[in-house]
Amino acid sequence: MAKHRIDLNLFRVFEAVMLHRSVSSASHELGVTPSAVSHALSRLRQELADELFIPGEGGMEPTVRAIQLAPSIRDGLTKIDDAIGAKPFVPSDAVRTFRIAATEYSAVTVITPLVARMAKATPQIRLRVFPYSRLDVVRHLDDGRIDLVTGWFGEVPDRMRRATIRVDREAVIVRPKHPLTEGQVTKERLLAFPYVVVEMTGSEEPPTDGFLDERRLQRRVWIERLLIHESDDSEELGRRMAVTVPYYAAVPHMLQTTDMVATLPLSLASLAAKQGMVAILDLPYEPLEVQFEAVWHQRAERDASLQWLIGEMIDAAREAPDAR
Repeated sequence: MAKHRIDLNLFRVFEAVMLHRSVSSASHELGVTPSAVSHALSRLRQELADELFIPGEGGMEPTVRAIQLAPSIRDGLTKIDDAIGAKPFVPSDAVRTFRIAATEYSAVTVITPLVARMAKATPQIRLRVFPYSRLDVVRHLDDGRIDLVTGWFGEVPDRMRRATIRVDREAVIVRPKHPLTEGQVTKERLLAFPYVVVEMTGSEEPPTDGFLDERRLQRRVWIERLLIHESDDSEELGRRMAVTVPYYAAVPHMLQTTDMVATLPLSLASLAAKQGMVAILDLPYEPLEVQFEAVWHQRAERDASLQWLIGEMIDAAREAPDAR
């Protein structure tokens, strides 16, 4: 009996709709009309005996069957493209949109200088940056909805790859003319004041050792070493956390009229200090260092354009303030 064959182009349409969740956006990427995309989806639905995509609040939502098929289809198309041999990637001529899940930290310290580098050299490359704190980034990497996620990580799933973009360290900041700006700074003096804490997950409990475990992707959400390791119990920690906010940018403003203390990455603290908003304290202990990384799916290991982007991010981070 002859094996049942399905037109390969139907799977390319499937991948485009899975990525964009929109028939019109998929048609734009594929260079065909929306009606051609709709017709191809209809044929594929008949071949696979499943609706695959149905209208929803977020656009064309995939069915359970479509979600199950997506990784295999994407991997298969990638292998075919690799076997055929894609054209060499030339950044100045390339047309591509990269989708990045990023924190506020990443947007300021990495993506801003990255955009400056790309503005003239790669006019046809676009960046779409999505909020990182609320995305299910593992699932979105798996189904190809994002290309990269940037942040501080512990463990990552085996199917993911990672690269260090920059190394940053914690900095303790206060308002100018704060009592801690005079005399020797000790741990006891630091812990005598209430803290503003950046807590990006929206939860009330600090994650163990500063990491949040989500689908085996451990994401560092705090670098509050002093507070976590010098507090004997959660009740004491709670008393010292006077305010928690989800945004780094809010912290310098909150310190202006209070004696509260905050911990920020040194790169962001330095920017605020240069504007005269805060003073950076000399610490009585060795500051915690953290590696800021990019994580991507293993199937993109030989994606020349994505590897180029990661290299550009590393170079852009080196040019940023207080880069190490």
